[in-house]
Amino acid sequence: MGLNAMKKPLRFGLIALLFSASLLPVADAGAADPVKRLAGSQSLSPLAAMGAQTAPRQDRRPQGASAAVDQGEPAATWPGAESALKHQGAAADGTSQSTEPPPFGANLFARPFKMERPDALNPDYIIVPGDQIAVHVWGAAQTEDVAVVDAQGNIFITSIGPVKVAGTRSGDLGRKVREAVASVYSSNVEVYVNLLTSTPVEVFVTGAVRFPGQYAGAPTDSLLTYLHRAGGVDLERGSFRKVRVLRQNRDLKRVDLYDFLREGSVPSVRFADGDVILVGERGPSVTVEGPTLNPFRFELSRRAVPGDELATLARPLVSASHVGISGNRASGPFAVYVNYEQFRQFTLEDGDRLRFEADQQTPSMLVSLEGSYEGPSSYTVARNSTLTDFLDNVPVDQELAATQSIYLRRASIARQQKELLDRSLRQLEQSVLTAPTRSDGEAEIRVREAELVSQFVERARQVQPEGRVVVSEKGRPSNVRLEPGDVIVIPTRTDIVLIGGEVMMPQAIVYDEKFRTSDYVQRAGGYTERADSGKVMIIRQNGAVEMGSDVVVQPGDQVVVMPAVEFKSLQVAKDIMQILYQIAISTAVVLTLL
Repeated sequence: MGLNAMKKPLRFGLIALLFSASLLPVADAGAADPVKRLAGSQSLSPLAAMGAQTAPRQDRRPQGASAAVDQGEPAATWPGAESALKHQGAAADGTSQSTEPPPFGANLFARPFKMERPDALNPDYIIVPGDQIAVHVWGAAQTEDVAVVDAQGNIFITSIGPVKVAGTRSGDLGRKVREAVASVYSSNVEVYVNLLTSTPVEVFVTGAVRFPGQYAGAPTDSLLTYLHRAGGVDLERGSFRKVRVLRQNRDLKRVDLYDFLREGSVPSVRFADGDVILVGERGPSVTVEGPTLNPFRFELSRRAVPGDELATLARPLVSASHVGISGNRASGPFAVYVNYEQFRQFTLEDGDRLRFEADQQTPSMLVSLEGSYEGPSSYTVARNSTLTDFLDNVPVDQELAATQSIYLRRASIARQQKELLDRSLRQLEQSVLTAPTRSDGEAEIRVREAELVSQFVERARQVQPEGRVVVSEKGRPSNVRLEPGDVIVIPTRTDIVLIGGEVMMPQAIVYDEKFRTSDYVQRAGGYTERADSGKVMIIRQNGAVEMGSDVVVQPGDQVVVMPAVEFKSLQVAKDIMQILYQIAISTAVVLTLL
């Protein structure tokens, strides 16, 4: 049966959010709006039928997200527009202090290249004048020569004559020489040929590189190798897309390094003496940030490109649903916020800044159950579902489940509790460090207190609040709106009362309706020497907290005796006591000073 199928009429209570001992914010449950149903449900829950109301739904869609983009009159229509416009203005006068994304390909020349194998081992090396070749002939004719390829491209072999080898692949050199020897000696002759040294070429690397100059290398060395010898492309002013190889002042090849970075296409160039590698100046560029595989500064292939072309370079993640765009046009600075489909048609120009955003809400969310229930532990529910709406679909055993003590654990509340705790700890440290002293004896006391507080703060910083939200009062769960990741806890009915804190023997005791708080403390051995008998905290099973030794204890409660805090400074004692309360409320744990 559902949790809401109860015999007695139920009334709505307020929702207490446990932040600190002195501050318990109450959730609003009074604004009118139709109750949203779980996905697939066809009827209102019993609580909704009784007139349950929920907080009004807030439309979180960014302004302008669905409006058509008029590039003729760009307008600031997204939350980051103001800062983006400021950035554009700063960039215009050269005073921008922002951290720019690196250019796409910035790490291409960041590390040393692996040494290429010698050309003598490269079967694709082409023999040129000046190369040294070892020739061994034995059998009917015998000769051992180290021949140098002359200006005509020949080597001279004794008793054979000149052999044309220039232009021959190193891998074909042996066959070429054997054919020449066989033309003179048709049989009983063996030939062994080995390329000893290759002739280097001098290549000029200039333009927007870090160290322009003349560099020696092999004709078969890659373009990337020569660029690396020159320190690589200058990241501030160099272009990765406009690299030219010149021979005798004429273009031999134009290279776009993006082809190598994206597709692994290595430019094929055989260099000769006097060749020039010219790296052009950086062209129009666009910077990209946000959920993408490539958050870099990209150089455009032309002055203006559609967003779709840029997306092939940036590769936004599937979650990216919107794009914030800022830049400058003839009409002045602009900033717009568009959905992804609009971005694909948006014309991008030099200096534009893009930030992809995962700003598309899914129609459902995941929540989970803990405690006493039947069925699955995780549920996918529609956004804006409420607690009572959800509980109507959860089967439980009424004999086992303490439905009057349901509470939530919420990640956002846990973060807020942690922030408040950390803030209190910083204030405590400040109070201790700035406390004045009037004598040497008092100074020694302050030092010991500071050491004690420092140890306490170190332990307190390890505490992780659970983010408990009290959603029930007088046995009735409130109709609070659920959030993604909420954990709904349905406690199990129990007759046990836990006694902890500053008692002699912390333990679990069977509930006795005749017992008062002091009776439970006595059953736990009484107060310790560090206890403050006037500060007893009762933590209900639903997370609610009450203070006082005369509070009526109920089954499932935790009785927590707080420690006494004695410090020279009243402010320090007050700060420590507040922190102890915060920790006890958010974690049901009492942290001691020792």
